Amino acid sequence: MRIISGSARGRRLLTPVGMEIRPTTDKVKEALFSILHFDLPGKHVLDLFAGTGQLGLEALSRGAADVVFTDSSKKAVALIRQNVALTGFGAQSTVLQTDAFSFLSSTDRTFDIVLMDPPYEKGLCEKAAALLPRILNKGALVVCETRPEEELPVQIGYLSAVKEYRYSGIRLTVYRTPDTEES
Repeated sequence: MRIISGSARGRRLLTPVGMEIRPTTDKVKEALFSILHFDLPGKHVLDLFAGTGQLGLEALSRGAADVVFTDSSKKAVALIRQNVALTGFGAQSTVLQTDAFSFLSSTDRTFDIVLMDPPYEKGLCEKAAALLPRILNKGALVVCETRPEEELPVQIGYLSAVKEYRYSGIRLTVYRTPDTEES
């Protein structure tokens, strides 16, 4: 596992040992960040269900202003903190050991991009997306990684699916909020 592009390009990240984490493959990660390429610089990112932190760290390497990493696992949070230190992004990173739903219900932060790669086949993307509206800035993007068989709705609240991609047994569904206030 490594950072693919940007200021920390090529930096190797620590991988989980004996943990139930499924890191996103380089092929899928490259596709994901090709999708986000022009939307990423200077943005506030939430890496929900962060696992190793590799998606948020890739975002920082490619110019995101800052990233909040959340995971409920103590081991995952320790791994994220180690990977943040390895990449030198400590000043732009906030790492929290918390349940995603508790975080979404209680945070006062707002975000431009949310990356979600939760455990598969538990409906967690849809459940989390339903809690996002109050913390998303206008024009925000939300990307959900699921198995191809896991269908997500076209509309979740005021989030609209704008594109869907399939790679190596993975589905990426991209949602966007309206660019203006809802009437």
